Amino acid sequence: MQKLIQWIDERLPIVEAYNKHMGKYYAPKNFNFWYFFGSLAMLVLVLQIVTGIWLTMSYNPSAEGAFASVEYIMRDVEWGWLIRYLHSTGASAFFVIVYLHMFRGLLYGSYKKPRELVWIFGMAIYLVLMAEAFMGYLLPWGQMSYWGAQVIVNLFAAIPVIGDDLSLWIRGDYLVSGITLNRFFALHVIALPLVLLGLVVLHILALHEVGSNNPDGIDIKKNKDENGIPKDGIPFHPYYSIHDLLGVAVFLFVFCIVVFFFPEMGGFFLERPNFEPANPLKTPEHIAPVWYFTPFYAMLSAVTFSIFGLEAQFLGVVVMGAAIAILFVLPWLDRSPVRSMRYKGWVSRLALTIFAISFVGLGYLGAVPVTEGRLLTAQILTVLYFLFFILMPFYTRMEKTKPVPERVTG
Repeated sequence: MQKLIQWIDERLPIVEAYNKHMGKYYAPKNFNFWYFFGSLAMLVLVLQIVTGIWLTMSYNPSAEGAFASVEYIMRDVEWGWLIRYLHSTGASAFFVIVYLHMFRGLLYGSYKKPRELVWIFGMAIYLVLMAEAFMGYLLPWGQMSYWGAQVIVNLFAAIPVIGDDLSLWIRGDYLVSGITLNRFFALHVIALPLVLLGLVVLHILALHEVGSNNPDGIDIKKNKDENGIPKDGIPFHPYYSIHDLLGVAVFLFVFCIVVFFFPEMGGFFLERPNFEPANPLKTPEHIAPVWYFTPFYAMLSAVTFSIFGLEAQFLGVVVMGAAIAILFVLPWLDRSPVRSMRYKGWVSRLALTIFAISFVGLGYLGAVPVTEGRLLTAQILTVLYFLFFILMPFYTRMEKTKPVPERVTG
């Protein structure tokens, strides 16, 4: 066996790659609960790919057969209902994990030097994941899939000059139709997963090049022993590979409860109108995207005014796009001399708390029908969302920080 491994390794450096990314990759010894979500994201990605492959075997990507094929999967394909619910619940679980993973980055400053590229790749993953989810959202060809896609695609028509042509190019037709479904299917199962996997590989490679951050925000590479091993680091395998099994077990326990008992999650994971076939002549009472898009949908809806001849719908699209784009420049907005929230001042802690509340609040407001009071609340929360980033260069530079210890504190 050793000769076989040596023969392979001379031609393909498997052992070197294993040592660099597992056996001899030294991670900080003080990882906590927040560091489970990276491995859980990998687990759910694999789950989505595997269940997605099985679903495509029985799915018919046409306007005439899409909804019926989903019903066929649910009723007649052996264990088809389970595969479908694993995939639909997995999509929501993916975003729950990604949002918590991103919050960990905000909490401990994982975007700061030298991990700017790690953060940018992570944001690119998030952006592609949103596109992947949107494409997949149309595939069941139910009422909410059809009308949700109609609303979102029509937003591009609000862009001056190129808007109409752009929305027509995305749809492939003058309305959301079978050709739209077919091209979204191709993007959902082939193009975007390939891009997503490539970005995940780049994200991990960039992370392992500069090393993982930790709750103290201390670079463990600066304190090594005589063998060049970080004093506050431990090999990722077997310590964290085994440690992560605890997070996987807890996640799978909760995940399976949702899959078997609450797969619709009260209409948040699978909306009730989506159990009706798409009907271009019947509009649902309340059109809203699936829950993981609702914070940005609420921002879109919050813009009700026109400026310099620009329509409110276009300004809403700009605000929605800016809310995502501003995340990419976060590493250059934070001017604090420390990374972790443990050692930042009370202003940063208050700002992050308000930001988290505003994001969750916008998520709720985007999922419910608009009223005058809810509209005003959405406008206030949208302003608070952007103020977190706009004011960051000032309050992070001016606030008093705590001294950071030389070694990790555990």
